[in-house]
Amino acid sequence: MPSTNNTPRLAPGRAAALVAVAAALASSLAAQGCRSKDQTPAAAPPSVTVTQPTRQDVARTLDFTGNTAPSNSVTLVARVEGFLDQIHFTDGAPVAQGALLFSIQKAQYEAQLQQAQAQVAAQKAALLHAKTELGRYTDLVKEDSAPQTQVDRWQYERDSAAAALLGAEAQVELAQLNLGYTEVRAPFAGRMGRHLVDPGNLVGGVGQPANLAEIDQVDPLYVYFTVDERDVLEIRRQHQDAPPGTLSTRKIPVAFGTLDDEGFPRQGFLDFASLGIAPTTGTLQVRGVFPNPGSQVLPGLFVRVRIPVGAPKESIVIPGDAIGFDQQGEYVLVVNLDDVVERRRIETGTQVGESYVVESGLDVGDRVIVEGLARAVPGRKVTPVAAAAAAPAPTPGA
Repeated sequence: MPSTNNTPRLAPGRAAALVAVAAALASSLAAQGCRSKDQTPAAAPPSVTVTQPTRQDVARTLDFTGNTAPSNSVTLVARVEGFLDQIHFTDGAPVAQGALLFSIQKAQYEAQLQQAQAQVAAQKAALLHAKTELGRYTDLVKEDSAPQTQVDRWQYERDSAAAALLGAEAQVELAQLNLGYTEVRAPFAGRMGRHLVDPGNLVGGVGQPANLAEIDQVDPLYVYFTVDERDVLEIRRQHQDAPPGTLSTRKIPVAFGTLDDEGFPRQGFLDFASLGIAPTTGTLQVRGVFPNPGSQVLPGLFVRVRIPVGAPKESIVIPGDAIGFDQQGEYVLVVNLDDVVERRRIETGTQVGESYVVESGLDVGDRVIVEGLARAVPGRKVTPVAAAAAAPAPTPGA
């Protein structure tokens, strides 16, 4: 039966030639691919910015956190019973020492004062009468014209009138005090809180509101903070040669800054420390006093406190941007002589502007990475680029 396959057949010589051509093309393409792969340049190491630590004279300081508080704070109360007549201040306004703040109706206490003064006048008259009668009967007894019992009686009347006069004069003083209590005045210059009782209310009585308002003195201002026992010992060691006396006489300097202050611009001195270290926390409560003209700083603010310790000494300083933190503590990335990144553990000390003192772990000649930290992998090469020289940070003053 004849075949139905119509595929053309190639001559044996022609087929061999085509196979040879295909093999040559494949070999040529493979060779070109190998040459292209071998000629691809290796990737350059990533670029990082480095700087070298500097040496500066830095005064060592201790930093703490604290809270502001008024130097005086008083709750004004009604000391006599009566209807509140008038309020003489604006809520939240500053007031001078002795300024009139509240008035309580005083008619009742004026009448009581007049009554006590009348008793004084009556007792003075009784005393004068007793003295007169005593003198008269004393003369009559000498002339045997009156019995001695009359003299004894008028001596008693004289002494009783004198004692009653003292009691009446004491009542006058009490009445004057009560009349004075109808005016509530500022015990010191300060800032008023809001009034707690409106005019027309009965105050000072049993079951009646006695608190009228609060007043705070914020110039000078107190700052309370706690110091751990290690720092307490160091501060005492620095001032052990100071003459004995209270903290306020030794004038140990202290400074503080609020959250929006640059550094620690507000200067003062320590004036109080609690009696001993709290055994539960191992800390000592300390207080600093600071001038606060114009009540610029309010009580109750969270503040940063700094105490200088010792004289300035030469220290190694690096930018704060170069410092990292992890579970092992503080560290920096440095570039060694072979341009390979190394992880270096450090211990930092005092903050100097935007920089920090390095207590251990670095030397002046080290190259510390400050920019490009994300591209710096310990153990790998980098291309270090020196940072532009910057002005040294200001040394914190005492």
